[in-house]
Amino acid sequence: MSVGRSSASTAGRGVAARLLGERLRRLRCDANLSLADAAVLIRGSSSKLSRLERGESPPKEKDVWDLVRHYGLDADGHDEIHELLSQVRDESKRRRKYMDLTPDFLRRLISLEGQAKRISTYETYVVPGLLQTKRYAEVLVGLALEGADQVDRSRHVHVRRERQALFDRPRPPEFIVILDESVLYRPIGGPEVMCEQLRHLREVAGEGAPKIHVRVLPYEHDDVGMAPSFPVTHLEFADGGPGELVYLEQMESADYVTTPEHVRRYRKVLDELYSRALDWEGTLDMLDRRIAFYEERLVQSPSMFAA
Repeated sequence: MSVGRSSASTAGRGVAARLLGERLRRLRCDANLSLADAAVLIRGSSSKLSRLERGESPPKEKDVWDLVRHYGLDADGHDEIHELLSQVRDESKRRRKYMDLTPDFLRRLISLEGQAKRISTYETYVVPGLLQTKRYAEVLVGLALEGADQVDRSRHVHVRRERQALFDRPRPPEFIVILDESVLYRPIGGPEVMCEQLRHLREVAGEGAPKIHVRVLPYEHDDVGMAPSFPVTHLEFADGGPGELVYLEQMESADYVTTPEHVRRYRKVLDELYSRALDWEGTLDMLDRRIAFYEERLVQSPSMFAA
């Protein structure tokens, strides 16, 4: 697939399962075994093993270890398989948890975020979900789920917040965020919520979070026509993984761009936007000024911008 809507089948193919399958395929090839030869080891058919190697069916741990033992993998290789199986289990838990709350295309994105080594995003309207505070997310969920009860809204907010746990891992992904300046001017939830949200951005953009890079694209950047009118997210994976792709989300669907030429085009756009954005010090200064603006409005009239 090059550019198209995500389907249930593609959403179900976890990145960890594909990485595990690719590792098993390489081991089989190194052992000079055909699919038919290796399939006997797991009491299955060539098609079953092929699906396992493509990450298209949930791997049974017994099958994986039966294959690994026959392939003669060393102790260091066993550690790698343990890690991949752990990621598969985590991936499966996340999918089950989000099943009734998120559409297929968003479940796939959550899975991909968990396996990415670098995430680059350009946001035009709101702070990206991975950096939203609880109250900011509550306002957005309330607007999106008008009429839903409080329990349902709280569960959706919890999903958004749990996605941020990937930054608590020992090796979190690098996260590059380009915010259109208008995001800082859109008073989601009123001045108090915005103060809290912008302070959070100020904190993660500081020296204490070297893996997160926040940059503001000012209104005055010199080529307005090059900036997309929609959010763009580029995900890059470790060597041996699926490479890279671009995620484009609409109201009720999403496009996953995987054709190399198209991916390069979007990556170039993000690189250009980053180069035209304010530098680190300029971004912090812009955030400080907007925080001061909302603090002043909060003192004058706390309900002035209430949603």
